[in-house]
Amino acid sequence: MRHLKKRDTAAALLLLFPFLTFFALFVLYPTAVNLYYSFTDYNLNTASWTGLKNFARLFKDTTFLKAVRNTFVYAFISVPFLTLLGFFMAAALRKAGKWVKWLRLLFLYPYATSMTAVSMIWLMLLDPNHGFINKALEYLGFEGENWLFDTRLALYCLILINIWKNLGYCMLIYLAGINSIPAELYEAATVDGAGEARKLVSITLPLIRPVAFFVFITTMVDSFKTFEQVQIMTRGDPMNETTTIVHQIYVYGFGEFRMGYAAAMAVVLLLIVMALTAINYRLNMKGETEVYGR
Repeated sequence: MRHLKKRDTAAALLLLFPFLTFFALFVLYPTAVNLYYSFTDYNLNTASWTGLKNFARLFKDTTFLKAVRNTFVYAFISVPFLTLLGFFMAAALRKAGKWVKWLRLLFLYPYATSMTAVSMIWLMLLDPNHGFINKALEYLGFEGENWLFDTRLALYCLILINIWKNLGYCMLIYLAGINSIPAELYEAATVDGAGEARKLVSITLPLIRPVAFFVFITTMVDSFKTFEQVQIMTRGDPMNETTTIVHQIYVYGFGEFRMGYAAAMAVVLLLIVMALTAINYRLNMKGETEVYGR
């Protein structure tokens, strides 16, 4: 048995070797290098050790602090809406049918389109002078807005576009999870006289919990690394009201070539995402213990 176990372990490591090599070269090594540069004043030419100077400067940088606030607002609005709306859409479109299939395709289409293309399309739609949305509002008798040039509206426009684009992805993941639930459970509930609402609460929600956790984590990470949308649509304006952490990393790293300072921002972003993921994981495990008693 011990010989078989060693052989199975060797076979598993051999199969994992390509992935582990890729992970070491393109994830672990760049992360370690970035961590080192975050303690230097690296500018593509020289890298002198500065210790915690970059991190101390970050917490005095009002633009970076505003980027952190914007990123949290972007994530804390986008993620709950995507998690909840995605679930209810999947529950509503769970049953197969001719029109249901077309609706699924309709919601998936924005997600299949690149964020660059989506941003360009919405940039034209939200144009204050010639955009379709303002023209439609004027036709209906309302006054148009300077959507992406108004400090009160710009960030929320980006958030709504993000929700619109990624809602189909969340729906698709939830659909896969719901379809994996044994049909016998719903049939037994029907025999017991349970309605659709009761089935949703007593069967679907508890069994879909791991899927909801996956959707929550993936959408959260995606929200915290938002860049293309900001760079294409607003470039962080007006008055840095739409800039995000990743956008600031790009500005300092590739605009001003202050790579060490940008690396420190990347480390802070990594720590934020890791902390939020750990908290969500702990809450998910606690919830599973309460639901399943394990």
